[in-house]
Amino acid sequence: MSKKRDIATTYNPKTFEEKLYNNWQKKGYFTPKAEGNRKTYSMVIPPPNITGKLHLGHALDDTIQDVIIRTKRMQGYNTLWVPGEDHASIATEVKVEKELLKKGILKKKIGREEFLKRTWDWSDEYRERIRNQVKKIGCSVDFTRERFTMDAGLNKAVKKFFVKLYNDGLIYQGNRIINWCPKCQTAISDAEIEYSEQQGHLWYVRYKIVGRDKYLEIATTRPETMFGDTAIAVNPKDERYKDLVGGTAILPIMNREIPIVADDYVDMEFGTGAVKITPAHDPNDYNVGKRHNLPEIVIMNEDGTIKLPGTKYDGMDRYEARKVVVEDLKKQGFLVKIEKLVHNVGCHDRCGTTVEPMLSKQWFVKMKSLAKPAIDAVKNKKIKFIPERFEKIYFNWMENIRDWCISRQLWWGHRIPVWYCRDCGQVIVSDTTPAKCSKCGSTNLEQDKDVLDTWFSSALWPFSTLGWPDHTEDLKYFYPNNTLVTGYDIIFFWVARMIFSGIYCMKDIPFENVLIHGIVRDSQGRKMSKSLGNGVDPIEVIDQYGADALRFTLISGNAPGNDTRYYPEKVEASRNFANKIWNASRFVLMNLDEDIMKKYKDCRDYTVADRWILSRVNTLVKEVTYNIEKFEIGIAAQKIYDFIWGEFCDWYIELVKPVMYGDDEKSKGVVFNVLNEVLSVSLQLLHPIMPFITEEIYTHLYTEYESITISKWPEYDDRLSDLKAEKDMEYIIEAIKAVRNIRAEMNVPFSKKAQIIILPTEKDALKSLKNGEEYFKKLASASKLKFLADKDDVPENVVSAVTKGAELFMPLSELVDKDREIERLNKKKEKLEDGIKRSESKLLNDKFVSKAPEDVVNKEREKARKYREMLDTVLERIKSLK
Repeated sequence: MSKKRDIATTYNPKTFEEKLYNNWQKKGYFTPKAEGNRKTYSMVIPPPNITGKLHLGHALDDTIQDVIIRTKRMQGYNTLWVPGEDHASIATEVKVEKELLKKGILKKKIGREEFLKRTWDWSDEYRERIRNQVKKIGCSVDFTRERFTMDAGLNKAVKKFFVKLYNDGLIYQGNRIINWCPKCQTAISDAEIEYSEQQGHLWYVRYKIVGRDKYLEIATTRPETMFGDTAIAVNPKDERYKDLVGGTAILPIMNREIPIVADDYVDMEFGTGAVKITPAHDPNDYNVGKRHNLPEIVIMNEDGTIKLPGTKYDGMDRYEARKVVVEDLKKQGFLVKIEKLVHNVGCHDRCGTTVEPMLSKQWFVKMKSLAKPAIDAVKNKKIKFIPERFEKIYFNWMENIRDWCISRQLWWGHRIPVWYCRDCGQVIVSDTTPAKCSKCGSTNLEQDKDVLDTWFSSALWPFSTLGWPDHTEDLKYFYPNNTLVTGYDIIFFWVARMIFSGIYCMKDIPFENVLIHGIVRDSQGRKMSKSLGNGVDPIEVIDQYGADALRFTLISGNAPGNDTRYYPEKVEASRNFANKIWNASRFVLMNLDEDIMKKYKDCRDYTVADRWILSRVNTLVKEVTYNIEKFEIGIAAQKIYDFIWGEFCDWYIELVKPVMYGDDEKSKGVVFNVLNEVLSVSLQLLHPIMPFITEEIYTHLYTEYESITISKWPEYDDRLSDLKAEKDMEYIIEAIKAVRNIRAEMNVPFSKKAQIIILPTEKDALKSLKNGEEYFKKLASASKLKFLADKDDVPENVVSAVTKGAELFMPLSELVDKDREIERLNKKKEKLEDGIKRSESKLLNDKFVSKAPEDVVNKEREKARKYREMLDTVLERIKSLK
């Protein structure tokens, strides 16, 4: 041990947070070596998109991960937490395109190469921003291993993954119904669609039956797609239409003859029981069309306009065309009626545009064989969801999974590793750029223009970040990861894809635990959004209150899987907690004496208070360790808070102040060592949650480690458990609280001493309370303690309180000046009587009762009731004094 300097007078996180983080990095505390036989613990950060700054959700996610990794590091694990960012293909392309438009630059005008150059510049800028924000939050990530989903190593992994899937027959190119975003003009996957209830209409249209003097009535929600109708379908069990199956009908407006087919897909109860079939613009119609060999007519352009050359509808926006079609149907006598309808509409989660189902040539991954082992891994508990209820979301998605459309009509992203020979048409799939055609030898090759879905690269994150497809030491040492921490909103987007990709590429699960957290809502429970203007910038909070205050706010009260609410008042309370720790620690540090501590280092002459606090902090170690292991970090935070603020600061430090200021060197030596030990352990338990303040204080304590970050996590010690001391102190503390309450109610100044008469009601309480006499004198202003054996011995004119194990009595004459107190109470009595008179006067006034709002009348009644209760108490006090 060496003498440590004093810490600053006031708590100001700005003076040390950045300095401490830079020192941690410089010392390499977060950079493990992939060597030796130490047990490992690894995690990957869910890579934030390079489209903006981190929000409170990121701060929560990062803090939870940091708590876990810091705890494991202190427990002796060789820990790795890999940071990184996601290129966010669609979102970033849209952002960069908007920025260019502000300068009057069109994406298509500058071309692909120039656009990509500018997007890389954007990427560099925003990655640096995110990097600095992650540091400011205090995340103990290893920046020497930072990755980006578009860096060279991950590009290599993506190409290897694509080629492996293709060679195994799991990737194919084909015309399929996909989800098309007319605004972004790209295909999107099922996972990128958000469904919301919207007000729509059901249009009833009649189709003329060929050869009969009758019509078939159809109900549709999208009349503009009727240009692509190639059949009408009815249910084969529907008696109404049995005689029409096999016949044909005339498609209104287009005057095209289309067949009437029978198919089980048709719901006899919906609409008229007859549906129009548009195979190129509806996934269910597409399947019907395949079963009945129907033509597939694409009637829409990529921008959502109608594609019908030679007609007035050609080039119209889809919704404008809908109005015109409805009007034309009405004019031509084909529109029967219109009904209002509330239905679910799919929108692109990025831009909010209504998605258009469209037949398109795209690249797909066959999912059934990939999904099965991924489902089994969760069912067999090789991978555990915390809380377990989120398995349902996972299973629901995976068990009903459709083939994954992975091609995107964008420029920013991983280019699909497929080349086409312009001379012979050969398709070449390769993870390296081919020099010539494998079939005809031509060098006239063209790469596929599309890029891969963002999630195609993110799916490889747990192992591509460790060097896959190369057999690196990191991959061997740190895979699989131990825990993934993420929000419930990307279970099917990302978690599911990482699981099946890890099992497919690595023949092993990517992680053991999936810890799910909720979202951070505002104080009213609303989701934070730009439109509501209720978003909170975590960096602004840190600049005002410090990172520790924000972290503690986000963690406290947080439970796995549940949403949490953000209150500015909570941050202030967390800041107050930090201030309390700072002031208490500063007081301890100012009084510790190294020489006395060394002299009595091994002395165990503990008082009951010493034994109590050592036992309590020992229990805290056990409980906090258990809670963090179970990912109940919010509970752990609350227990640490209660101990530090309540038991350590408000009680133990106050209890031992007389010893610290006294002349008994031995007692001081024991207390100094206990204070140092308890404060040190408390800081270590709090460190994963509040890393900066705990480091700043810890490095000034007498400890064996240069940093709390690499100190050894406290362990529960049976020898320190002292239930008797805990029970003894419970008697003492509860009794002191009761005395304090009496004095506070009677406005007795702390300086006024008074005798405390104690009648024990439990056998064990007598000895405990007798041993605490000095504590009563210090903290309850007791002049002396007097113990009674019988209630008959209780003197008159006393105030009393019942506490654990005893009844307490205090002579009124020692607490207050009888005459002055009666005078004060009489004045209070007069005020209360006046208040009652005013309230009752109002309540007896019929006009007031009948005309005033009900809540105003009720408040007046409640006020009168409270006045009467207070008056009864005052009268009782006057009576007892007389």
